[in-house]
Amino acid sequence: MNDNDNKLFTLQVYTENTAGMLSQITAVFTRRQINIESLNVSPSSIKGVHKYTITAYSDEETMKKVVKSIEKKIDVVKAHFYTNADLFLVEVALLKLSTPLVMQEPEISRIIRHANARITEVNDTFCIVVAQGTTDQILEVFHAIRNTNKDCILQFTRSGRIAVTRSCQEEVSTFLHERAEEI
Repeated sequence: MNDNDNKLFTLQVYTENTAGMLSQITAVFTRRQINIESLNVSPSSIKGVHKYTITAYSDEETMKKVVKSIEKKIDVVKAHFYTNADLFLVEVALLKLSTPLVMQEPEISRIIRHANARITEVNDTFCIVVAQGTTDQILEVFHAIRNTNKDCILQFTRSGRIAVTRSCQEEVSTFLHERAEEI
């Protein structure tokens, strides 16, 4: 498979809240030698159902197979994959910056303001910046600060993606409603 054929997909997997589901889901990716780029797990809007938001680079045919394999797991309620255009999505990043270097470089403060990021803590040694947006937006802030002064960034971390579909209701809600009517 040519790497140029791969694009970033976001999978949303809804499962019952049972131990061991994470390893079962990640094993599907491992068997297909697909690297998970980000992973976020949290309770969903449905009581007792957890939502896994997973990003990975692959092609559409492979993603269809991954979703099918995941849905075969006993405690999986529903799984689906999306492109960025199908979702409202956000990531959060924390940057620990050197306060003396931030004070020396006015461009860094401009980058932070331009990105609508927030400085949440400042002391003589470091300041903490919270940035949110798409992966590209967060990395743009990171690279802009690093390019201004490579020694300014003391630490950097970003969350996994969180996302909701552009449809009015989660697909799993529709699925569960239809399943309840069949019973």
